[in-house]
Amino acid sequence: MSLGAVTAAPIEPTSAQAARRAHILDAAEACFVRNGFHRTTMQDLAREAAMSPGNIYRYFDSKEAVVLGLAERDRERGAVLVEMLERAGDRRGVLNGILATYFSEMTRGAAILRLDLWGEATRNPAIGAMIARGDEEGRMWLIETFSAIAPGCDAVGLFEAVAPLMKGLIVSRALIPDYDAGPAIRQLLALIDAGFAGPVPAAEKAA
Repeated sequence: MSLGAVTAAPIEPTSAQAARRAHILDAAEACFVRNGFHRTTMQDLAREAAMSPGNIYRYFDSKEAVVLGLAERDRERGAVLVEMLERAGDRRGVLNGILATYFSEMTRGAAILRLDLWGEATRNPAIGAMIARGDEEGRMWLIETFSAIAPGCDAVGLFEAVAPLMKGLIVSRALIPDYDAGPAIRQLLALIDAGFAGPVPAAEKAA
């Protein structure tokens, strides 16, 4: 199944329809976290949203389309955060602020959903393509940001070093109910600072 086959059905951009779409996405996120993506049906989603299945299909033609809607909403929220922080400080401060805010404010439900979708990506080509696209967007943004902040640094090597830490933060948040992300976030930011100052230690690079 291609990404083109799972895009959200076109709707008029009215405020009422935008609110209904957001309501469906909230209901879907609750269902996916509670039951997992694979076990959740469109009927389950309709019950959670207190809507008829027919109304759900007016906005999303499949579960994959719903997931793409969630991903797009996350991108929009991320863009707002980036814009807000860029107005408030320098680029290095923006980077630190984005990473600290993203990982400290990620809910356990959001982390659980991310793990579930990572697993689903190994079985569902549409979800796999969506995950790969999002990962590549994040990778390129970080590499470009590293290079802009510290032009002489090994931006690719630095990304390879920090990527496992970032994934580990999400896994820990999902698996540990009372997880305190603070120490791991400080370790992540310290490693980035070290990479800006000099070569990334070979032992800390991803294999």
